[in-house]
Formats: sequence, C-alpha cells, structure tokens
Amino acid sequence: RMMTDWKPDSPLMDVNKAAGRTPVSVPPELYFIIERSTRVSELTEGAFDITFAGAGKLWNWRAPDPVVPDPATVKASLENVGWKGVVLDAAKRTVFLSTPGMRIGLGAVAPGYAGDLAMEKIRARGIRDACVNLSGDVLVIGRKAGAPWNVGITHPRKKGESIAVLPVSNAAVSTSGDYERYFEKDGRRYCHIIDPRTGYPAAGCQSVTIVAPNLAFADALATGVFVLGPEKGMALVERLEGVQALIVAADGTLTVSRGLKR
Repeated sequence: RMMTDWKPDSPLMDVNKAAGRTPVSVPPELYFIIERSTRVSELTEGAFDITFAGAGKLWNWRAPDPVVPDPATVKASLENVGWKGVVLDAAKRTVFLSTPGMRIGLGAVAPGYAGDLAMEKIRARGIRDACVNLSGDVLVIGRKAGAPWNVGITHPRKKGESIAVLPVSNAAVSTSGDYERYFEKDGRRYCHIIDPRTGYPAAGCQSVTIVAPNLAFADALATGVFVLGPEKGMALVERLEGVQALIVAADGTLTVSRGLKR
C-alpha cells in the first residue's frame, strides 16, 4: 500500500504529485527502496530506472484494444525520465522529483522488497526452512526435506512448462519476462518492461532470471538486465559477486552464467 502507484493516496503518489514543486517526507521503507533503486540505476547505467513511469504512463496493456503511442509523444516523455533527477535528502528523509512530469513506479522492486520483509518475519519466529513465493519472485532459506529447494523457471513461449529448474538454498530468484503483460501490433510484441532510454518496451529478451542474496536486488536487477539485453546484461552479471543469471534472448537462445553452469 505504501509503494503502489495504482492508488492516489499512497506515500509514493504523494511524491509523484509533488514532482517539480517540493520535496516530500516519506516513510523509512519507501526512502530506503528509492535510494537503493538509484544505486541499481547507476550499476546498470540507467537500464533500470524507477522514473521510467514518466514514459510508461503512455502505455496501457490492460486496454481492450491497446495502441502504440505516437513516436513524437514518446520522445517528448523522455524529458520526464532520468534517475539522476531523483533528489534525496537522507537527513530529512525526503524525496524530490526535479521535473513536473516525472513519476516513480516501483513495480520492478517493491514486490521483491515485500518478499524480503516477509522472510524477516519468518526468520524471527525461529523457522529455518522456508519459501516465500510471490509469483515471479521466490526467496528460500534452508532446505526442503533435506535437499535444496527446486525453483522452476517458466518457459517464456510454452505455457505451463519450465525451461529450467534451479536447486537453490538461502537465495532469491526473480524472473522478468515479456509473456505476462503484453500486446501485439503489426507482428511486434510490446511487453510491459519499458526501456527508460527510449520510452518503448524492451525487446532484446524473452525472459531474465536472476539469482542473488536478496529479493529486492534480484527483482530490480532482472529488469535492468532485461533492458540491457543478453550480451551486456550477462557481462554485468559476471562482474557481480554472488549473482547468477539465466537469460532467454529474443530469438530463444539460452545463456547461463558461469556459476549456474556449475
């Protein structure tokens, strides 16, 4: 409820409504996740950017007959996109969006953060073996019946099938894909993952799965790598300690990081 942009009275929407006018004091959890999101933006050279919503608001995948926005309108919307325009004041715990049309959307990181907080509550009760499953985001601790947890990765083009099964313990697994929310026009698929650099849906991957120590980071990085594409995305993953990836390219080619191959 704190981080939704679907309801007008959330703390996140208070920030969005004050864009270009005034800093807004926010709850500590919201400040934390916005600050961490800007770190992932820097890490991915802007491929992950919570201000994508300045352009993403032009797209409506839930419409009965979705339309592709006018190119000039999309180009103009990019003036409202850019993570460096998010001004943070740690002492006052405020967030300020530098242009009036700027918007923050946390759909690519808030679910993962919610999963991390849920697991904290589970650990606090002394439970050592557990799984938190939020659809495309899975966080596990310990083992299941003495063996690692098996996390199935959905095949992006074969509904009901898995393209891989990952045996994991004490790890987060997050998948971003072009197959949950999308529409097709003139033979092209337009998914819900916006490339903040262009204002258009990213098209280099069918799906990206990230394995990382916590779910918020895995969630955000999966989106960033999806936007970067298979080559640049995997190069980034291989530089990050404790992070693995499974990437399905737009042509269906499967690429697996060195750690997962082992």
